[in-house]
Amino acid sequence: MNPAIKIVKTEILSDNWYVLKKYTVEHTRKDGKVESYMRESYDRGNGAAILLYNRNTGTVLLTRQFRLPSYVNGNATGMLVEVCAGLLDKDSPHECIRREVEEETGYLIKEVTKIMELYMSPGSVTEMIHFFIGEYAPHAKVSVGGGIDDEEIEVIELNFADALAMVANGEIKDAKTVILLQYAKVHGLMEAR
Repeated sequence: MNPAIKIVKTEILSDNWYVLKKYTVEHTRKDGKVESYMRESYDRGNGAAILLYNRNTGTVLLTRQFRLPSYVNGNATGMLVEVCAGLLDKDSPHECIRREVEEETGYLIKEVTKIMELYMSPGSVTEMIHFFIGEYAPHAKVSVGGGIDDEEIEVIELNFADALAMVANGEIKDAKTVILLQYAKVHGLMEAR
């Protein structure tokens, strides 16, 4: 841990959905001065996200679902187009993403490649996302998908070029989806047809 940072006090503000904590911090700056400040941090656990692609057809599998935070921040329908993703819970990132792919899309994917891990909103959220890519094929479809429990997830198969156009015109606004589509483009995983 960083010896210049001392957490003096931790308060739980909410543990209703996940855990929101308020920290009182003492930070020794480079000039030796000690600053004291308070920050809130939301801990929802870490997650995993995957871009499912098919080189033969030039397509990607995405999902569409309602996201309340986007709705209350001006997204008129609250619906977002996203890559398949979920929280790790107690699974490893690899186990999590294979589970989420089957639950959300109905595909059983055995081979996945981890490409990076990123903090998505480090100013206030502890979550780190593990990013994956994986190929899907029609024979790997084992169920209808759509999520579990209270999830209502629509599976969307798009031409890769159409998905990139949706990023360019603002129809896709989810950061993890944009990152993975751009990764596929930059690394030549697929040709935009």
